[in-house]
Amino acid sequence: MEFADRYNTALVCQRWHFLACHPRLWLRVDRTIKDLSEPGVFPSIEMAVSAARPGDTILIAAGGDHLASNIQINKPLCLIGGGEVPDETMLFCSRGSDSALEFLSTCKLANLTVKAELGCCLLHRSGRLTIDGCILQCETDPLDYLSCPIVSTAGAGDILSSVKTPRGDSVSVSQTRIEGGAKAVLTNGDLALQRVRVIYSRDSVYFWFDVEHT
Repeated sequence: MEFADRYNTALVCQRWHFLACHPRLWLRVDRTIKDLSEPGVFPSIEMAVSAARPGDTILIAAGGDHLASNIQINKPLCLIGGGEVPDETMLFCSRGSDSALEFLSTCKLANLTVKAELGCCLLHRSGRLTIDGCILQCETDPLDYLSCPIVSTAGAGDILSSVKTPRGDSVSVSQTRIEGGAKAVLTNGDLALQRVRVIYSRDSVYFWFDVEHT
């Protein structure tokens, strides 16, 4: 079962959610894990990504900050926060890193908060990246020009053809709050920002947009 199907299955009802979220079907990240011999459970995101097979889903435990600095993902994966809301699962990228996560394949992020002290939260190189129900936070002052929640270099000519997807590159964002940074998204390749909707409320701004290969 592909990660998109498994994620959608979990939304049907409580019984299906229990079955779809059974630990045997997911890789898990839990910083508090003491028994490293437990199958499918890892103390860090980097270790879980390294062990994952294409199409796997990684469930990241809620509570505390998970370090995520320059983690390259070159296979189809789904990363989901284990909390009830994205605020409960924080991926933290410290200064000195280019990004928290770097994507070179089709991937999905859901129910996560990604915070970058300086740099970008998500670096999209190639593939179809889906960001659903997340929070992306960047510095706003004084070096916000160095910060950007999403950076895409797809099509810039610096990625090997072996990691490109046959159907093209894209970034799709929905139900996601973007905070800080000089821009919501920065593209350095031949990607165009299309179909933008911004909804403003008293305490937040929500963006829905697609970045498509042109």
